[in-house]
Amino acid sequence: MRARPYLIYDVFTDTPLAGNPLAIVLDGEGLDAAQMQRIAGEFNLSETVFLTPAENPVHTRRVRIFTPQHELPFAGHPTVGTAIALAELAKADGEQSRPALILLEETIGPVRCAVSSAARGSFCEFDLPRLPERIDIEVLPELAAAALGLSPHEVGFENHTVAVWSAGVPFVCVPIANLRAAAKARLDPQMWRELVPDVNGIQPNAYIYCRESILHDSAFHVRMFAQGLGISEDPATGSAAAAFAGAVVESDEPLDGIHCYWIEQGMEMGRPSRIRLEVEVEGGRIRGARIGGGAVKVVEGTLFV
Repeated sequence: MRARPYLIYDVFTDTPLAGNPLAIVLDGEGLDAAQMQRIAGEFNLSETVFLTPAENPVHTRRVRIFTPQHELPFAGHPTVGTAIALAELAKADGEQSRPALILLEETIGPVRCAVSSAARGSFCEFDLPRLPERIDIEVLPELAAAALGLSPHEVGFENHTVAVWSAGVPFVCVPIANLRAAAKARLDPQMWRELVPDVNGIQPNAYIYCRESILHDSAFHVRMFAQGLGISEDPATGSAAAAFAGAVVESDEPLDGIHCYWIEQGMEMGRPSRIRLEVEVEGGRIRGARIGGGAVKVVEGTLFV
């Protein structure tokens, strides 16, 4: 038995007990994938990460990301929470001052993160390790509506249509009419499994969005249902926001330049979250994108495994 320190951060928020909780096992050496998966199930949070020494000496840490049921190659809130935790630990040890550059080795590849001070706590922004691409899977709007407990007329707006996008993890991006439709959405897991095929061994989860928002400066209000990952709903999903960037640029056709969007999520769950999405457009296509958000530490503990 080994004593392994761990932290829990609330991510994509600057307020404790909001945002998306993340467990960070600081010492994952000696654990195999099966043990990591069981520990993630023990925490039963959206994601748990395990840190080990980086294979490349110029990188900060190797990171493996697990939901209660699956390992993921990449995820947004684990990236933000882990980078902020490592920057704060380094500062406490006198090893580093802010702003901090953190390079995480994730399964998808190296992820570059910049951590800086915010009004409350810390803020992290990272470059997408993979730009979003549209997956050639057709999901009929009326069937997506049925699986979400919505009427067909509540799915789709303007140029936005149902589409599958991935920036490492696939999602079905479902545009819906308004906040009223968002509030009443309920996913039927069995119908969804029959409707949406796997992409590289991962079934795309439902990411619903509308322009109407609760906060005045939010560009989109979203929800993400993820029964396939062992959670009914996620309060903040950076990997989905990364994929969603493709839908935004394809449907809204922004002018060349840099565009910033605040995305609100978790409101229906009582865990309000804020995700900053920045896209760089050139020639009508995405040339770069970044995800940003805050995180606050809420728990310190020791795992005996």
